[in-house]
Amino acid sequence: MKIFRSEQIREIDEFTIKNEPVSSVNLMERAALQLFTWLSGRFGRSDHFIVFAGPGNNGGDGLALARMLSLNEFDVDVYSLNFTEKRSPDWIANYKRLESETGVSVRNIDSAEEFPMITSGDLVIDAIFGSGLTRNAKGLPGEVIKYINGSDNKKVISVDIPSGLFGEDNGTNDTNCIIRADYTLSFQFPKLSFMFSDNAEFTGEWFVLPIGLHKAAISGTTTDFSFTELTDIVPLLRKRKKFDHKGSYGHGLMISGSFGKMGAAVLGAGGAVRSGAGLITCHIPACGNLIMQSALPEAMVNIDNNENHISGMPDLSSYSAIGTGPGIGRNAETASAIHALLQSADKPLVIDADAINILAENREWLTLLPGRTILTPHVKEFERLTGTAANCYDRLVRQVGFSAKYNCIVVLKGAHTSISSPDGNVRFNSTGNPGMATGGSGDVLTGIILSLLTQGYDPVDAAVAGVFLHGLAGDIAAEKLSPESMIASDIINNIGEAYLRIRERVF
Repeated sequence: MKIFRSEQIREIDEFTIKNEPVSSVNLMERAALQLFTWLSGRFGRSDHFIVFAGPGNNGGDGLALARMLSLNEFDVDVYSLNFTEKRSPDWIANYKRLESETGVSVRNIDSAEEFPMITSGDLVIDAIFGSGLTRNAKGLPGEVIKYINGSDNKKVISVDIPSGLFGEDNGTNDTNCIIRADYTLSFQFPKLSFMFSDNAEFTGEWFVLPIGLHKAAISGTTTDFSFTELTDIVPLLRKRKKFDHKGSYGHGLMISGSFGKMGAAVLGAGGAVRSGAGLITCHIPACGNLIMQSALPEAMVNIDNNENHISGMPDLSSYSAIGTGPGIGRNAETASAIHALLQSADKPLVIDADAINILAENREWLTLLPGRTILTPHVKEFERLTGTAANCYDRLVRQVGFSAKYNCIVVLKGAHTSISSPDGNVRFNSTGNPGMATGGSGDVLTGIILSLLTQGYDPVDAAVAGVFLHGLAGDIAAEKLSPESMIASDIINNIGEAYLRIRERVF
């Protein structure tokens, strides 16, 4: 699914109105019907809705929704924020329909003294501002937003975007004047700002509602951002042929482990063998030999000359792809070994964990990265490479620039893991859950990506599919266990079912 900037969404709306053709007020009717369908499926006629409508088309959506709620015998009150004399034409049309068809009176709010009482259990519909907002919400709208946020024991449902939130960069925004929604019902596409942890307290749980925007406009409008869904992954995964053998799926090398951190090596290798690689060899320090061969008999072992840490590299010629980082530590000899790897590797490469930290301590080595190397940092590891970001949007800009500068793929891990490629494209992931916030989860991801590289997947496809598969396996584990009780090996144990669900398109 594409993610567009706010201005692009406006242009797609206009194209739809002109070329479907459909009137703008009827397009608003579609949007309101989707809102009503979502709400009526989750709430009952005993609930009390309070609609706060701004003067623009977002407010018009709220008025149309209020009419549908009232006509279907839901209890609804409507309040219009009267901070300007201007009203959009579609707002006016829906205002007239609401009052003529339902008898619901729209009450004006001119000052704080006219704010309605919000009582426990009320459902507040936030239809004040849409995604086109470019300035901080001040004055009366800002005061209403603060009032809604400060009310206790209510649920807030935002129409399209939480009022006050910008569609992209909120670095200069006044966060005190942004609605804190429990649910956000976004039309047709998610907004870029929904991808950032900075804004989670505002969006709450968000859903995308289709409103039938023109397919030609969507396909013909270019964007660097997308949201990876099941339909994007199904065509990426390769089908096995009857006469394939283990040699058909490559031989991967995982360089990992150190004294006290052999678990990371086992988890990384486990993710790799469970994801379909033909063969996996683990280059590990001597202290890990018994651990690896006992914990994961499916993996082969290549022993480093050092007892406790990685001190050198094996012959790389027989391997299809290489992964490194899980549990290796930052010993000086290990750093020298990573340097040697960068100088000699001519195979697809995925770098994680302490290998990234070693690069951060030796940034001049970044120029040695083989083309389209995959790096899988979490936020702190990435900031060691690029410096501290002011906010999530700033970090995204840095990520895109880093991928372009060093011709690499960055998998920046998070709730919506972002995968940037050298061409400037960024793909946000849709799978995963907080139960995956546990030690070793990232090591499993490194192994999954290594496995896909080993099988011959294009590096971008390996990163995108690997992240999705990892998250889906985590979601399945959370369904069976609970987010609180999950451990990293639960992700490995559910990779098989994740493959099945993707094949069967069950998600």
